[in-house]
Order: sequence, then C-alpha cells, then structure tokens
Amino acid sequence: MFPFDIHKIGELLKYNPDEPLLFNSGLFLFLFTGFLWLYIALSPTHKPKLIFVILFSWYFYYKSSGEYFVLLIFAAVIDFTLAQLIYYARDKWLKKLFIAITLVVNLGLLAYFKYTNFLFDSFYSLYGREFEPFDIFLPVGVSFFTFQSLSYTLDVYRGNIKPVENIIDYAFFVSFFPQLVAGPIVRAADFLPQIAKPTVVTKEMFGRAVFLIGCGLFKKAVISDYISINFVDRVFDAPTLYSGLENLFAVYGYALQIYCDFSGYSDMAIGIALLLGFHFPINFDSPYQSQNITEFWRRWHISLSSWLRDYLYISLGGNKKGEVRTFINQMITMLLGGLWHGASWRFIIWGALHGISLSVHKYFRKRPSAEAKPKTRGRKIRNIIYTFHFVCFCWIFFRAPSMETVWQMLGQIFLHLNPQIFFQFIAGYKGVVMLMFIGYVLHFIPREVEIRFQEKLTALPFVYKAAWMVIIIIMVMQTKSAGVQPFIYFQF
Repeated sequence: MFPFDIHKIGELLKYNPDEPLLFNSGLFLFLFTGFLWLYIALSPTHKPKLIFVILFSWYFYYKSSGEYFVLLIFAAVIDFTLAQLIYYARDKWLKKLFIAITLVVNLGLLAYFKYTNFLFDSFYSLYGREFEPFDIFLPVGVSFFTFQSLSYTLDVYRGNIKPVENIIDYAFFVSFFPQLVAGPIVRAADFLPQIAKPTVVTKEMFGRAVFLIGCGLFKKAVISDYISINFVDRVFDAPTLYSGLENLFAVYGYALQIYCDFSGYSDMAIGIALLLGFHFPINFDSPYQSQNITEFWRRWHISLSSWLRDYLYISLGGNKKGEVRTFINQMITMLLGGLWHGASWRFIIWGALHGISLSVHKYFRKRPSAEAKPKTRGRKIRNIIYTFHFVCFCWIFFRAPSMETVWQMLGQIFLHLNPQIFFQFIAGYKGVVMLMFIGYVLHFIPREVEIRFQEKLTALPFVYKAAWMVIIIIMVMQTKSAGVQPFIYFQF
C-alpha cells in the first residue's frame, strides 16, 4: 500500500548505539527540516515553542544515548530546585549546604559514569590485581551539560544572576539540542535572557548561519573524517608499521583532525542556533596561530577554558596568592581539565604538560627581559612554530590508545624518521596530503579575510546561499566513507 516500509522508518527513528543522530547525517537533515517548519509556525508563541524544542532536544539526546535522556530531565529538576533554594535561603550556611548538594549531585553523576572504572582499576593496579570493568554506559556529552548546569547554580550562589522562575525556561537552557552533546558550554547569564525575547532571525544572522554550517560540515565531513580514516587512525593503531616520517605526519594530521572535528561541530551548533534566533559565543579562534601556550588556551575550546578559569582556577585563588600558589592552582586546573576529557592517565599527563607549560610561560612573561626583545615578524613565526609543535607533542598522549603506543610513536619519530622518503610519502597519500594542506592553509588565513567572505555570502541572494550548501554537500558525498563518523568529543 505504501511505497516505503513503515517498519524500517520506525527502526530508523529508534535509538541505535551504533548510529547516533549527528549533524552531518541525512537523518538529521530530514528531521531538522521538519522541525524547522514547525518551529517557524510556533515562533510567535512562547511556551509552546519552548516545549516543542525541549521535546525535540530530548528526542535528539535519546537518539544518542537511549533511555539516558532522563538525565536531562533529572538535571533540569534538581538544579532548578536547588537554585531556587540557594537564592531564597536567608542563612549563609543554608546557601552553602544547597550549593554543596548541587556539587555532590552533578559531580557525583559525572564521576559515576566517567570515572568509576578508572578509579577501581587504578586502586586494583596498586596491589597488582586484575580488575574486571563494570558495565557502565557513558551517556554522550554528559560532561558538557553537567558543566553547563553547574554554571547556573554557581552563578546564582555567587549572586551573579537571579534564578529563573519557570522550569520550562530552565529545561530549555539545559536541553537545547544544538550544543547539547559537544558544546560550546553556554553560560546561563548569556543564554537565559535570550529565551524571553521574541524569535528574530535577521538577514545577517541567516547569512552567518549558512556560512558557519557550511564551514563546519566541510571541516568535519570532508577534512577530518577523510584524513582520519585514510591515514591518522591507521598509524596510531600500529605506529611501528610506519616510518618516523609517517608517524610525524600522523601527529600533524591528528592536530588538524581534532581541530576540524571539534570546531566543525561548534560551527554547526552556532549556525543552527542562529537559524533558531539564538546566539552562542565563539568556541575556537584559529588556535594554531597562537604564539604561546597561554594564547593557545584563549583560542582553543574557549567555553571550557573560560569555565575552568572562572569556576575552578579563580575559586582556588587564581594568581592572587603568590607565585607558588599560582603554579599549584594552574596545575590543579589543568590536571582536572585533562581528567575532564577522559578517565585515563594519558589525559592526566596531557593536562599536566599543559599546566607546566602555562606556569612556565607566566613565570618568564613577568620577567623584565621578556619585554626587552622586539616582537619582529620572524620571532612571531618562530613562536607560532614552537607552540604548534608543543601542542602536537601533547596530542600524542591525548590520541594514543595506550602509553605503549606513545613511546612507539616517539621512538619512530626520533630514531627512525627517514626524511628521504618524503616525496614517496607525498605520492602515496595524495588525497590526505592535499586535504591537510588545504586545512592548514584555511586555518592560517587572516580572520579579516574570513569575515569579508562571510559578509559577501550574507549579502548574496538566497539562491547563492543554497548553491554554497549544495557545493559543500557534493564535496561531502565525494569524500564520504562507508558510515557517518561520530564527533571525537562525543566520548567526553
């Protein structure tokens, strides 16, 4: 009777752990098109619009983590209630009690899902015993929406914002699907005031949205996925089978892959939010153009680094209690930042390396001799190269599946580089090298050029914007692998 199989559609709409709902999938494009029509129809309303988006967001998360979408409901109810109790509590000790409960509940939830097996494994290894991991499912993006919800209660406790009076508004803030599973981590102070405003999408917002969605799709589905599947993953899986030169370029490739993957998601999230009339803060600002490690962390995953600075580093005392205490605070922040990314000693080492480098840079920056050297163009280029290679060195610990792999890769790079096979390498990986070249060239293009292109695209008629997206989609189809690749930061 029907030209399509209704049962297959039903299966497609059900949760499948092997096929999460991704921005770069055909299913999301289909669902979002239908969602957008209904959203436009409901946009003159307030509560119906919010409830519709909340329900779609819960479904979006259900498609990524199954029944664990109830965590969003739990987070909304708990933190909304506790924020009210904190704000209206008259005694200071009561406020402290309620914020302590907030921290225990949110961080306890995060610790259970992410760190239970890691803690037990570390404890057992001290006694030389084998540990059989518990069967604990890690809900997608739990670190992101936990930190986002925590920022709200902490800001209420500090007196920076007043709590919302309507739980629907708060559920909308916590569940809003564009940034739900991989950021950016949006602050309540920035986002909540937008909820009450009428839905308005200006020509500039629409043009920027189309530009960002196209850029994000190209970064993720063309550059990141292609170099990952066809080169980076192979080398990291078995580094001793490849020359030192191939290992070195795999590290360069991963640096580009993770940037294009994560910033690509952020671009699409910001663009989709703009189509719905909401503004998100920028999350990446050409981080590999940084001249030092402090600048790198101002440009990389800005929403996380600023969250750690405002809610952890400053809470510990920041740089107000002397150099030694500043170093300790910096190390604690980066160690916990590393642990936030994953339950493994490799991530802790990655965080420690960045913490040490940040402290060293701050120490020498305060010295009079640091200001004496002229900031010539050559010196800036050298600083960018040094910083980039230090970041790449740290990425090895971040990406390698084990410490054994880390030492194998470093051994191949430093002991068996074989630079004489460079042209042979180029010939053997033409597609990978070409996309790496394009990726890095686009990354180092001055921001003024990017803004100018965005403005020109915004000024063009709708048909040209549609052509821009069609060209991007064609490129995605040309480089597409057998299956849609999940975003790297889904695991965090």
